[in-house]
Amino acid sequence: METGEIVLAGGCFWGMQKYLSLLHGVVRTQAGYANGNTANPTYEQVCAGSGHAEAVRVVYDKRRITLPFLLSMYFEAIDPTAVNHQGGDYGISYRTGIYYLDEDDLPVIEQAMRALAARWREPIAVEVQPLKNYTPAEDYHQQYLDKFSGGYCHINRVQMERAARVRDPGAPDAQPQAQ
Repeated sequence: METGEIVLAGGCFWGMQKYLSLLHGVVRTQAGYANGNTANPTYEQVCAGSGHAEAVRVVYDKRRITLPFLLSMYFEAIDPTAVNHQGGDYGISYRTGIYYLDEDDLPVIEQAMRALAARWREPIAVEVQPLKNYTPAEDYHQQYLDKFSGGYCHINRVQMERAARVRDPGAPDAQPQAQ
């Protein structure tokens, strides 16, 4: 299996982790803190303004889901024009961002951002940066909505159900196999 990896910030990481984990082709997700001003922050430090974004590290199977499709699904789960907030959560830690580990992903991300911007009148607030630092969140944050189904989430049930059933028609394994 050939995998890709990207870190996506989309507000509170509880819902974003659940949502992304439902996508066909996503192999693993991990809630964490990305691109802040210190190494190894705690949740309390992030809430106090360390500059980190609550984010989700996503490992995906490139034969089952492509980066453009993964980004399009990410865009469906956020308000890409909101500055430092999603849903009822406000602060720099709730900003939106795409943090790439592989420089070869940048042209794909830039194309996805251009397509997104063409659909909105307001300026797009999603930042695009290389991943500078990342710290896994504490264990109690991992798969939080699986542990506590009544937990708050800005991503609604309909979006979650769509994530669970949609498939990437452009993925290599989506094409009919030659006989």
